[in-house]
Amino acid sequence: MMGDYRSERLEKYVDDLAAKLPAPGGGSVVALVGALGVGLLSMVSNFTLGKEKYKQSEEEIKKILDRSEDLRERLTELVDEDIRVYGKVSSAYKLPRATDQEKKVRSQAIEEACKDALTVPMEVARCCTEGLNLARRLVEIGNVRLVSDVGVAAGLLEAALKGAEFNVNINLKVIEDRDFVEEKKKAIGSFVKDRLKIKDEILKETKDKIENIT
Repeated sequence: MMGDYRSERLEKYVDDLAAKLPAPGGGSVVALVGALGVGLLSMVSNFTLGKEKYKQSEEEIKKILDRSEDLRERLTELVDEDIRVYGKVSSAYKLPRATDQEKKVRSQAIEEACKDALTVPMEVARCCTEGLNLARRLVEIGNVRLVSDVGVAAGLLEAALKGAEFNVNINLKVIEDRDFVEEKKKAIGSFVKDRLKIKDEILKETKDKIENIT
């Protein structure tokens, strides 16, 4: 359960996801969905570069491509990283609790493991927020023949961002450090507050451009 799916076939990941296994689960999936979303942005950027029609936007497209590739790499890493941090949480819950001292040690271990586990969905949220902002620009200046792919990317990134928010909030439920909890709630809130507005703007632009293709 350590997680090393980057070198596995897609079928292996999907089979393990569907099976009665502790991981991969929703945290890993939202990272994968985010990686697919920014992967589409890279594809659209690659199909835009080098075309005379989009020459005036070439430098900006290159910058979008550089960032989308960085995000794709990071989100792909997080697919496995989520599985590894879940393993630490699972191990903490398995600690003995027969005595008061054991219960105290176990509670502290669970708290620390859950705090550590939050780093993954928070990072997914950060990456997907940046990805949505890239998509908002790419839908305006990218290859119009692939505008539907930008729309798909926006839907994936918004879904992954919402999923990351769910994962943050459920982990916060078992953490007793109230200052930490409030800090993370504020942080995840800053990532997700505009996600629907941005996605809807992208989807409207996508729809309008598709209707005007001749």
